[in-house]
Amino acid sequence: MKRLFTAFIIVFITLHACAQQTESEVEVTTPQNLNYTYELVVPELNIPWGMVFLPDGSMLITEKSGELIHFKNGIKTNITGLPNVYVRGQGGLMDIELHPDYANNGWIYLSYASAEGEGDGGNTAIVRAKIKDNALVDIQQLYKAGPNTKKGQHFGSRIEFDNDGYLYFSIGERGERDVNPQDITRDCGKIYRLYDDGRIPEDNPFVNEPNAKKAIYSYGHRNPQGMTKNPKTGAIWVHEHGPQGGDEINIIDKGKNFGWPVISYGINYNGTPFTDITKKEGMEQPLFYWVPSIAPSGMTFVTSNNYPDWNDNLLVGSLKFKYLERLVIENNKVIKREKLFENIGRVRNVRQAPDGFIYVAVEGTGIVKIIQKK
Repeated sequence: MKRLFTAFIIVFITLHACAQQTESEVEVTTPQNLNYTYELVVPELNIPWGMVFLPDGSMLITEKSGELIHFKNGIKTNITGLPNVYVRGQGGLMDIELHPDYANNGWIYLSYASAEGEGDGGNTAIVRAKIKDNALVDIQQLYKAGPNTKKGQHFGSRIEFDNDGYLYFSIGERGERDVNPQDITRDCGKIYRLYDDGRIPEDNPFVNEPNAKKAIYSYGHRNPQGMTKNPKTGAIWVHEHGPQGGDEINIIDKGKNFGWPVISYGINYNGTPFTDITKKEGMEQPLFYWVPSIAPSGMTFVTSNNYPDWNDNLLVGSLKFKYLERLVIENNKVIKREKLFENIGRVRNVRQAPDGFIYVAVEGTGIVKIIQKK
């Protein structure tokens, strides 16, 4: 009888634990009386992957097809002199970021798919350069992942600086799920950290590991296409595409393994499982995961007084469902989700600009600015 009672207790506890709400089950709602709308600022863009805002209020915009556009006073000017961009599948000209001291040194940073290096095809590269007379000058390659591959998926790639001036960037696992992300001697499926000039920081986690890629800061990633600095803590946050289900938000930490593909909350696109575990010792759990996947791209924290009811919230673009998602976070836990601007189009990027407004890059449309309704 005692054994039967013990077994009953074990089963009850197990079922109760399974019944507890997981973070992915936070219901996403549509606000009934949204105080905001949007207006088109930069029209006629195809896949505007990255955007930054210059001190004079103008913008630099990357088109995945390989164009770098300067937008000022309603006029688009193509910046010439770009390195050769390998355009294939999800790869092309991707993110753009300014040096934290751009006003004094003029450095801009770009991520793009490059055919340089070992093997046929391409892989993600990071360069920095300056702009003079509407052309890139002083181009310096800071990192080039290898080897190249003709596969068209999972190039990453976002760029961000932390409060100490370190440069972070993401590179996806390039469709080599079972080869790259768990192996620190190989590129891809990683978050990297460099000095602003491309040097390897002496305290990077794997600098003393034989044959390791010394620029790696964290590993076990699939395809991170969102990266932003938490303005309160200074931590680097990323989100990444899962397979079918299991898109994740993670807070990056030195040397940590984020589990792909050993653990995941997703399954293969054909509906079959590729792993039967979601947790494992030594591997990080996501802060949040989406099931079903929303195909996230771009993310930003809201700190502007222009959106008082969104303060400290996280905005994430959805490529799959064509909306902007607002996530309310308390103590590193998502407690509320909202769909904003449903059917706006495939949201590729979202950023809060120095003017305090939020700008959203929408594929096939352009860049819109979120404003209050009149």
